[in-house]
Amino acid sequence: MAKIDDVARMAGVSKGTVSNVFSQKRPTSKKVTEKVLRISKELNYVPNHIARSLVTKKTMAIGLTIPHGNFFFSVFHNQFINGVILEASRYGYRVLLDMIAAEEVKTPSLASYPIDGAIVLGPTAEDKRIQLLHQNQLPFVTVGKIINEGLQNVLTVNNDNEQIIRDICDYLIGLGHRNIMFLNAGERMTVSIERTDAFIRTLEDHGIDYENYMVHYKPDIHSEKYITYGYDETYHILGTLEKRVTAIIADDDRTALSALNAIKDIGMSVPEDISLFVICGDLSMMHQVTPPLSGMDLQPSELGVQSVKLLMHKLGVLEGDYLDNWIVNSNIIERSSCSAV
Repeated sequence: MAKIDDVARMAGVSKGTVSNVFSQKRPTSKKVTEKVLRISKELNYVPNHIARSLVTKKTMAIGLTIPHGNFFFSVFHNQFINGVILEASRYGYRVLLDMIAAEEVKTPSLASYPIDGAIVLGPTAEDKRIQLLHQNQLPFVTVGKIINEGLQNVLTVNNDNEQIIRDICDYLIGLGHRNIMFLNAGERMTVSIERTDAFIRTLEDHGIDYENYMVHYKPDIHSEKYITYGYDETYHILGTLEKRVTAIIADDDRTALSALNAIKDIGMSVPEDISLFVICGDLSMMHQVTPPLSGMDLQPSELGVQSVKLLMHKLGVLEGDYLDNWIVNSNIIERSSCSAV
């Protein structure tokens, strides 16, 4: 079986150059890269990942832990994962996708995986995944704010969730809406906590009284009610309690479509009776809905890219200055599901 020495000798380059071609940790010219790859193919040379790990004392793998339930990933998840995988590959790293749900972590298995670091998506208050990683001194980055007692100076990548809610509320209030219902994310998620606080403060800033019926939280990810979230709350508040609501903010497109169905079943329509706004939606699909849904572009792929960069900096792979808390911009995509009162 061919070794890296054989490839280097035939290509007329150093072993380090051959290694760089495969790991892509350092740039090599197109001519050298093509020559090394051609000779590697002729010799049937395959980089020995295990041997390299023994030498470098690194696994050259990072973990990506995502909360999950009995459903397929959303487009947001897919774009985020794609960003993580493509960016990690630039530094010669593989990605281990961890599907252990946050509430089911009972053993330190996550921190014992053969990985150099981890990315944690969707942190919750006192997240056990984060606590285990911290206790085992495994470098990690969270995508979302951390609310874990005793943890400070933790690396995070996030959208500015407070500004997002302010922008959405200002937009709707600017259209004359003062009776707004918010179908938020799960109650224990840190993004949900940030959003609720911002929602209440923004209403107060506009002189609008907050009432308890205005904010709802997505059920537990394993709950049967998770799938129907949005429909039940909308039908109950508008149809059963007959509360005056002129605009609804939905956490994601699944929730928005459920709310849209409830609005139709009540005998109302969007946007004539109710304006509907989506925070985290499939931008490629929302314009195909009737009416096309207004929403935010959270740039999920960029969130994935920046989380990898921040982790690579922590691991010493990426040099230079880098912020410990990186904010990815977001902006409103205006369509026809929102109109003036």
